[in-house]
Amino acid sequence: MFAPLTPIDWKRRAVKYYPTKTAVVDGDKEFTYQEFGERSDRLSVALHEAGIKEGDHVAVMLPNTHYMLESFYGICQLGAVMVPLNYRISASDMEYIINHSDAKMLIVDEEFADTIKEIEGNLALERIVIVSVEGYNTSLIGQDYEAFLEHASTNVLPQVEIDENQLLTLNYTSGTTSKPKGVMLTHRANYINAANFMYHLGVEHDDIYLHTLPMFHANGWGGVWAITAAGATHICLRKVDPPLILDIFEDKKVSLLCGAPTVINMLVNEPKAKEVHITTKPRMATAGSPPAAALIQKAQDILGLNMIHVYGLTETSPFILYTEWKKEFDSKSADEQATIKARQGIELAFNGETKVVHPDGEEVKWDGEELGEIITRGNVVMKGYYKDEEKTAAAIKDGWFYTGDLAVTYPDGYIEIRDRAKDLIISGGENISSTEVEGVLYKHPDVLETAVIATPDEKWGEVPLAIIVLQPGATVSEQDIIHYCRDNMAHFKAPKKVDFVESLPKTATGKLQKYRLRRMYWEGSKRVN
Repeated sequence: MFAPLTPIDWKRRAVKYYPTKTAVVDGDKEFTYQEFGERSDRLSVALHEAGIKEGDHVAVMLPNTHYMLESFYGICQLGAVMVPLNYRISASDMEYIINHSDAKMLIVDEEFADTIKEIEGNLALERIVIVSVEGYNTSLIGQDYEAFLEHASTNVLPQVEIDENQLLTLNYTSGTTSKPKGVMLTHRANYINAANFMYHLGVEHDDIYLHTLPMFHANGWGGVWAITAAGATHICLRKVDPPLILDIFEDKKVSLLCGAPTVINMLVNEPKAKEVHITTKPRMATAGSPPAAALIQKAQDILGLNMIHVYGLTETSPFILYTEWKKEFDSKSADEQATIKARQGIELAFNGETKVVHPDGEEVKWDGEELGEIITRGNVVMKGYYKDEEKTAAAIKDGWFYTGDLAVTYPDGYIEIRDRAKDLIISGGENISSTEVEGVLYKHPDVLETAVIATPDEKWGEVPLAIIVLQPGATVSEQDIIHYCRDNMAHFKAPKKVDFVESLPKTATGKLQKYRLRRMYWEGSKRVN
C-alpha cells in the first residue's frame, strides 16, 4: 500500500482531472494539461531513446519558458536527475558545474548557447539539445528540441520505479569564496516543500501563477510542482521586465507570484506602478534576502500586493519558515504590520523543526534579543553536497543543518534574521546588524537600493558603510544620510561613511553579493569574503 512521495505524480493527477484546463501560457503559446502532459511524456521517451536512464544527470540551461517546465517533468519522471543551471554565471563556473555534475546531456536555450560554445571543447557531454529562439543564431552544434521530441517513437513512458529518497534534482549554489556546491534534493524533499508551498501560500485550482522567480533557483521554490498539483495555471516569463509584469497582472488576472526583495523594489519603483490598478490583489511570496519592512509596506500600498514572507535555502528545498498572519495583527498600524511581515516567522507545517541556537547548541531565549544561528532538521533538508563529504559534514552536524544565518526569536516564537554570520558588523565590541541599518535606509525617500557592510577603521576595528543607489534625480548628501540614520536608530549603529553608486552587485535571483563589495573595501585585509 506504500506509494513514494514524488511531485512528478501531480502531473498525472492534473492530466486526469483537468485535461482541458489551461496549464501553461508562454507568450502567444498556450497548452492544456493534456497537451503539456503529452509534451512532457514525449520528452521522457526521447531522452530514454537517446540513452538517458534512471539515475543519469541531465543539465538544463533555460529561462522561464514552457520548455523549462517540460524538462522538470520529462527528465524527472524518467528517474533521471535534472541539473537546473543558472544561465547568468560565468563560462568558467558553467564549465565547472556541468562537468562536476556528471551531466550526460544538456538542454540549452539558443540565447545562452554562445556561453556553451565558448567552453564546448572542455565539456564531457554526450549530447546537446538546443531550444531555438527567434532572433538568435548560434554556431553551437546540437539537435533542435522540437525535432528531438518529434523523433520519439511513442508517447508511452518506460516503466520506472521511483524511490522517494533518490535524487530528483541537483541544484548548484552560487560560489562566493569557493566553487559552487551541488545540493542533492530528493523526490521526498521536493514533494514536502511543494506541499508547504501549496498550503502556506494558499494555492488553489483557479490561481494564475506568474513565474517571476527563476525556475532554476531551488526549482522555482517549489512552484514548478505546486501549481501543477492544484491544476492552476503557469504563466511563463522569460525575463523580469517590470512594465510587462504590471501589464500581465491585469491582462492575465495574476493571483500569485514569488520574487526576491530586489524584484519588489523594481516593481514599486517602476513609474508605471503609480498608473496601474491591479484588481486581483495578487499574493506575493518573498525570500532570498531579508526584506525591509518599508519595502513590504510600499508593495502593499502602491501595488496592493498581499505580501507573504518565507525563508529558506537551496539546501532546504528551500522553505523552512514563513510569517504566519494572525487576525490579531489586523488591528495594528500599517507600519507595525509591515514590521511583522519582515520577520522570517515560524516553522511551516510539513518541513520539520527549526530553531535558533548558541554555539553550544542551546536554544536562545525567546526575548527578541539573544542572537544565535538558525538550524533545522526534517523532511526538506538536502541529502548532502554532491561529491563533497567534507562540506556536507561541516553543514550538517548531529542531524541538524546549520544555515549560517544569525537571528533572534521573539516571545511568540517568530524568528527574525539579524544577519548572515559573515555580514555581521562588530564595531568596538558591539554587534551591528547590516540588515537593521538597511531597513532604516529603505525608509528614506531618496534611497532606491542599499547595502550595508563593514569597512576597516583604526579606532573601532570596523564600522558600518552604507552603499546606496539613489532614486532618479535625488541629490541627498552623505551627511544627510548619516544624520537621518542617527535620528532613527542608536548612534553606534548608524553608518560612519556613505558611498553612492550606480548599481549593486546581485546574483541572478536578486540577492546582494556583499562579498564582492567587501573585497573592494577590505583589499589586503584578512576579511575579504
